[in-house]
Amino acid sequence: MSIINKGTAFSNGEQLTADKLNDLIDLATFDQSATDSASTTVNTSGQIVVKDSGVSTAKILDASVTFAKLTDVIDDDTMGTATATNLATSESIKAYVDTEITDHGITQTTGTAPYFGVRAWANYNGTSDTLNASGNIASVTKNGTGLYTFTFTTAMPDTNYAVSLSYSNEVNGQHGVGFINKPLNTTHFQVAHYDASGSGRTTDKEFVFISVIR
Repeated sequence: MSIINKGTAFSNGEQLTADKLNDLIDLATFDQSATDSASTTVNTSGQIVVKDSGVSTAKILDASVTFAKLTDVIDDDTMGTATATNLATSESIKAYVDTEITDHGITQTTGTAPYFGVRAWANYNGTSDTLNASGNIASVTKNGTGLYTFTFTTAMPDTNYAVSLSYSNEVNGQHGVGFINKPLNTTHFQVAHYDASGSGRTTDKEFVFISVIR
């Protein structure tokens, strides 16, 4: 019995053509006798396929699969051995994230509102022109009394960021108003603080706190 079904058939006296020879090969399918019908079979398209019974669990023993052989998976809670090509266990990922949250003081809250990070911040003394502490602020330039320009270490992606200002009160009962001068720039921005005693009079502040959100 043949193991291949011909893709086409010829009649006595029929002309032999290249198309018929190609069809003989291209349209041929396997016959069921080409398989043992136990571990392999022929599907409706004439292709040989392996049956479920043809795969034995004895081929891959549980004892043959060990953690040491999974060289691309790491179990490192600090992620210190992570690379661009290996994977980490879910336990390690959870431990790493939990530690980062604890160490950096990130509070987990409920609700569906999104979080937006502070892109820059500064604690600046406008009186002594001293940048006490900052994040992503390369420098502060005192352009004049009460006028300060904050320059980013890493520029903003655009000028659609928001600046939050707060100032100290050197004189009890004295009110003042802080402004962000236009325009905003991706590399820097300027703030001004005006004294309550005159609409055009600026004054220095010992505490000038800024945060930038984008």
